[in-house]
Amino acid sequence: MTDYAFTAPHAVAADVGYNMLANGANAVDAMIAAAAAITVAYPHMNSIGGDSFWLISPPGASPIAIDGAGVCLQSLSSETFSGKLPSRGAGACITLPGTVAAWRCAREAVARVSSRAPRELHALLKPAVSLASEGVTVTESLKAACAKLAGELLPSERTSDTYGELDRLFLHPVLTQRVQTICNPALAATFSQLADAGLDDFYRGDLAKTICRDAQALGISVVADDFSGFAANECQVLNTALRSAQLYNLPAPTQGVASLMILALYDRLCTPDLSEEESVHLLVEATKLAFRYRDAVVADPKVAAGAEAKLLAPEFLDDLARGIKETAAPWPHPGNPGDTVWMGCVDADGVMVSFIQSIYWEFGSGVVLPGSGIVWNNRGCSFSLDATHPNVLAPGKKPFHTLNPAYAEFSDGRRMVYGTMGGEGQPQTQAALFSRYAYGGEPLVKAIADDRWLLGRTWGESSTDLKIEPELGARIASSLTSRGHKVNVLSAKSESMGHAGAIVLQSDEQGSALAATDPRSDGAAYSSSTTVD
Repeated sequence: MTDYAFTAPHAVAADVGYNMLANGANAVDAMIAAAAAITVAYPHMNSIGGDSFWLISPPGASPIAIDGAGVCLQSLSSETFSGKLPSRGAGACITLPGTVAAWRCAREAVARVSSRAPRELHALLKPAVSLASEGVTVTESLKAACAKLAGELLPSERTSDTYGELDRLFLHPVLTQRVQTICNPALAATFSQLADAGLDDFYRGDLAKTICRDAQALGISVVADDFSGFAANECQVLNTALRSAQLYNLPAPTQGVASLMILALYDRLCTPDLSEEESVHLLVEATKLAFRYRDAVVADPKVAAGAEAKLLAPEFLDDLARGIKETAAPWPHPGNPGDTVWMGCVDADGVMVSFIQSIYWEFGSGVVLPGSGIVWNNRGCSFSLDATHPNVLAPGKKPFHTLNPAYAEFSDGRRMVYGTMGGEGQPQTQAALFSRYAYGGEPLVKAIADDRWLLGRTWGESSTDLKIEPELGARIASSLTSRGHKVNVLSAKSESMGHAGAIVLQSDEQGSALAATDPRSDGAAYSSSTTVD
């Protein structure tokens, strides 16, 4: 028996997940309960109308990876669109929601590695039903997202059929009435239906019929066969070796390969006497290289097959590392935004979960289905319309994903789940918190809370410069500028830096767990351990 722990970027989800663990649930069931709850509490960040990815890591065994990316609808192709892919509205509803299928796949996977009996769906989804019925507190993050989206939409658009439910549920109450709580009774009924009929009802039951009917009425090009033919799947785990740890992440269509490349390059170049400014410079330059190669290969897994292994080959990484200079390389890369939640947990048997769930931009497509209360994602706008590009849009294809949950096993026996939201910032924040903890020896809480940097565009930002929070900027901005970096100092604890979190299961006799969350979020982290980090 080990200690159990849970971390989430919203305290409501952390409470739900931790209480499930305290009552003996396995790590996957605890995560599903929290995942459902956080769709209610953070509706701008995630939804069961989006996608999710899992790393399930039993002690002494290889991690299990689950790909819950939705595929392009059958009726759509690159020829359907001209000029630019839509990012909002029914036209942006290009890919099927994959997250509920991934929940089901995760429950099947953990049954093979856990002795803990699965919980009934009614128990797992009951907290989400209550929250959606009774209401959740409006956070500053939700207010900011509502204001941003309202600024993009004309008043006539906000009250149209497409955006009407979005305006009624979120924008109008939050921005006009200044309410303290919001409810989503249709979503409560949806979770109740899933609890009664099973998760598969989302794709092949009465709920699927309701979703299709509402989606078609709003102009979304979805048919019943899109849902009935879909399933999430287990996939091969990506990994790379560092001097003192083995890192694991998700393969295509996620950018997991970039997260692994950044730390693998840093591992080859860092030394014990490295200064803070030198450390940031190396990580930024490693990010540039990783993103360039990532963009050339990451797409639907059938297209990207084999390419990632070449990028993680030791000889290839050795060559790349030798190319990193003391001055900044040019950086014209435009980057991708993203709204997401990452959560992590470990149960009392030592099964760890690194989990991520998203609708891409804030409120995804902006479309809320009235009969189910589901916010539909806009992940499909990350496809390309270039017929020669590996990520070109096509029926049944998965788009490039910024999502990537991370896991590490240290040579001394420690195990760690970690991750963040933040689009292009996800690999960078993973690198920041891991390098501070693993190389710099910082306590887990400090490694996450300390000022961070970010190259390029992420949540709420459109520029491609090197953004730094103020205390860190005061220490190293001038030095980075002298190396050729274009530095932009942000306000303190900026949400654009992501919502990070991590759990470390110690290798001590007790198996004590350290858990941390990000002060930039509304989160909480709990551990049954007497050791507090």
